[in-house]
Amino acid sequence: PGFGLKEFRGTIADHPDFDAGSDAEALYDAMKGFGSDKEAILDLITSRSNAERQEIRAAYKSQFGKDLIDDLKYELTGKFERLIVVLMRPPAYHDAKEIKDAIKGAGTDEKCLIEILASRTNEQIHNLVAAYKDAYGRDLEEDVIGDTSGHFKKMLVVLLQGTREEDDVVSEDLVEQDAQDLYDAGEAQWGTDEAKFIMLLGNRSVIHLQLVFDEYQKIAEKSIEDSIKSELSGDFERLMLAVVQCIRSKPMFFAKRLYKSMKGLGTADNTLIRIMVSRSEIDMLDIRECFRLRYEKSLYNMIQDDTSGDYKRTLLKLCGGDDDMAGEFFPEAAQIAYKMWEISAMTKVQLRGTVRLYQNFDPASDAQALRKAMKGFGTDEDTIIDIVAHRSNAQRQEIRQTFKSLLGRDLLADLKSELSKNLQRLILGLMMTPAEFEAKMMKKAMEGAGTDEHALIEILVTRSNQEIQEMCSAYQNAYKKSLEDAITSDTSGHFKRILISLAQGAREEDPADMARALEDAQELADACNADPGDLEDKFMSILCTRSFPHLRRVFQEFVRCSNKDIEQIIKKEMSGDVKNAMFAIVRSVKNQPSYFADRLYKAMKGLGTDDRALIRIMVSRSEIDLFNIRKEFKETHDASLHEFIQGDTSGDYRKTLLILCGGED
Repeated sequence: PGFGLKEFRGTIADHPDFDAGSDAEALYDAMKGFGSDKEAILDLITSRSNAERQEIRAAYKSQFGKDLIDDLKYELTGKFERLIVVLMRPPAYHDAKEIKDAIKGAGTDEKCLIEILASRTNEQIHNLVAAYKDAYGRDLEEDVIGDTSGHFKKMLVVLLQGTREEDDVVSEDLVEQDAQDLYDAGEAQWGTDEAKFIMLLGNRSVIHLQLVFDEYQKIAEKSIEDSIKSELSGDFERLMLAVVQCIRSKPMFFAKRLYKSMKGLGTADNTLIRIMVSRSEIDMLDIRECFRLRYEKSLYNMIQDDTSGDYKRTLLKLCGGDDDMAGEFFPEAAQIAYKMWEISAMTKVQLRGTVRLYQNFDPASDAQALRKAMKGFGTDEDTIIDIVAHRSNAQRQEIRQTFKSLLGRDLLADLKSELSKNLQRLILGLMMTPAEFEAKMMKKAMEGAGTDEHALIEILVTRSNQEIQEMCSAYQNAYKKSLEDAITSDTSGHFKRILISLAQGAREEDPADMARALEDAQELADACNADPGDLEDKFMSILCTRSFPHLRRVFQEFVRCSNKDIEQIIKKEMSGDVKNAMFAIVRSVKNQPSYFADRLYKAMKGLGTDDRALIRIMVSRSEIDLFNIRKEFKETHDASLHEFIQGDTSGDYRKTLLILCGGED
């Protein structure tokens, strides 16, 4: 609810003592003679607004009879040149050029089309259409129609009209009706009525749709984004998701696009340039906030790590500052953080594994086939993989028992002597009961010289009470000492206390209690001003004991009590293993499949693969939520889990992991 004029949230504003003539001269001097003074050029251009740059361009032409953009192109090179030239163009003309480039030639750059048309205001769309006509003498709508098809094309045409209702248009009585219509058009029936989605998402005002999405969440028990992902597909799905994200929060939409443009191999410089330039006078401060809220580093840091030279210096000027240490939220980010927790609290996620019961299961013939695969000289790995990876854990336990009953042999011992390395670890992990496997993973994480704290955290934070209790008795059984004693002798201080608390398997299991959630949130907020020891105690007493549904509400209210983000506080006020453990709890509470997706990503990116983590997660989640983890992986990393495994592992080990992964996304 913002009234009156919104404060300016860009990073580049009009220059106080602006003089177009002397700026034109300064640029001319910077390019005169041999080599050019790039620093002077970038300093001047990034400290003037776009409107002022247009005046400089006009002054340059009248003073020197040359076109400033042509001269800059001649003097500069590479990405730096591209960025400076984009800064010199009027925004509508740059949008027009980007769209022209996106649809000319063989392929179409749909992502660019989607980003521009989903995020621009009515006025920006009208200016873009006019600029396109002026620059290319063509009709933008005709060109888009000629280059796209189906529902994707229809929605683009709707957006090109620039006729979305303005924000003061909210029809209370229509909110519920629209939400119900969207539900009826998708989730409630076989097949999807795309026209309804196009009409509503393309025409209603932003504020109206925000209310519709809240209402939709109540009716469908899932977010409109989740419905779009399951109901629509291809470019149309991507476009509708972008429209929804822009309605929820343009700064968050751009933060995600920026992250994806820099993450992974290579940098999508066109996207990076387009967003940094086009938002520098609109909402760059909010984008920075959202970036910090969503990712573990600031936008400034990410640009610093990902680019170089004058190109980097210019981008950092557009970014305007580093938020890594800031704690308080601006209103926009606080509202988004609050909303994120609310959606997380209200969404009913259908968890799905990738390994199911095998239909024509016959334990005796499986046992015989496995024996045959291991008998004599050489091992038939294909048969072993085929049987083990395509049976559920309960079925594998029957095979183990049958193997012993029929042959008097221990299947695990046989597999251990026949297989080696990672394939052996993976197959044995699948053949154990979940409790035996987790106990073994805990043991492995603590034996030898170093302790694998990340593994201890991941297992204890994400397992249910029952899973933890079964793991504790499996541990006692296998190693003749209690898990608690092992943790006590292997860890220390606050971290030890957190692990022991979690190892009790006594976390509450109640739904959220709103009144108590408010109290808990206030206690956490108060603890932020206490000294570090007390802060850790207080956080532990709440984060290690309350149920996940309850904690979602606590973290939501924490935003309101403190105007801070719980993850940011943990990162700033805690360190080492304690920080990692608390962080893992928050991430799991927010979205556990996404937490696992992140752990898998970290296990495979960079030099070498953390095979133990890869095996642990693929085995232990294969019947619980690996399907969801895959979807989150794709969403966050723009590449599928399947591709990552394919590129990071090899041989029979890879083959087995890919069967468990269960699909390419």
